[in-house]
Amino acid sequence: MTVTTLFHCSDLHFGHPAVPEQYEAIEAMIQERKFDVVAVSGDVSQRARAGEFQRARAFLQHAERISQTIVVPGNHDVAWWYAPLGFGDPAKMLAKYRSYISPEVEPVLRVAGATFVGLNTAQGVTHHTLTWNVRDISIIGHLRRAQIERARAEFERSRAGDARVIVMHHNPVKGELSQRHGLKNTQRILGAFADMHVDLVLCGHDHQEAVHYIEHTKKGTIISTAGTISNRSRGGRPSSVNSIRIGAQEIEVSTLLWSTDARTFIPGPTRCFAR
Repeated sequence: MTVTTLFHCSDLHFGHPAVPEQYEAIEAMIQERKFDVVAVSGDVSQRARAGEFQRARAFLQHAERISQTIVVPGNHDVAWWYAPLGFGDPAKMLAKYRSYISPEVEPVLRVAGATFVGLNTAQGVTHHTLTWNVRDISIIGHLRRAQIERARAEFERSRAGDARVIVMHHNPVKGELSQRHGLKNTQRILGAFADMHVDLVLCGHDHQEAVHYIEHTKKGTIISTAGTISNRSRGGRPSSVNSIRIGAQEIEVSTLLWSTDARTFIPGPTRCFAR
């Protein structure tokens, strides 16, 4: 029976907010536990600067020594000021990300037992992401119908029985403390995920750890929201990451919380879901 082990982290924010002791502890954990896959759901940088992306690249290369990796951009990785509302050069918005992290912003990773499809929800400032709240500028995520259909096509090429996993940045479930969705049109998108039989969504953005189960008439979907690995955790909560086991019959999501006393990530809540 194939079991896929997965390490999920998000919002590392390399730059001023990053905490070296924490991301170094993560690097050591990845080498020690030898996860099959390391997934980073966006915001590897703070201001989309070259130096921040260079440190993020070193983090990913370190992980790639032992695991396969998949990473997608977050809103902090997008230099939206180069093309606000479509005016300017849209190619510049992700130029540094493509140069330092990956030329592919919607990667696909196939491993034994699981297919991972990356979706870029961080699209800068567009008319789709505008709200009446000025604070939302460049913050809100969006998915186009064509992106969802591309994910559907990728999953249709998957092996029968493979777990179907979406990797994206913005949270489709309202945060407990923020009381905000990161992604627009969440009901439509979660419905589309259920229709294409997605088992698991890996996201971040909210800076608070959470594990949800969205029960649909066709298919239930697990939402793994990883906290931040920086000094920007919401509500003063500890930084967190998620360790996940994907089996043929169930998916187990364990939250690991930063302990200032132990100076490492220690076990937190674990939830197990039937597939």
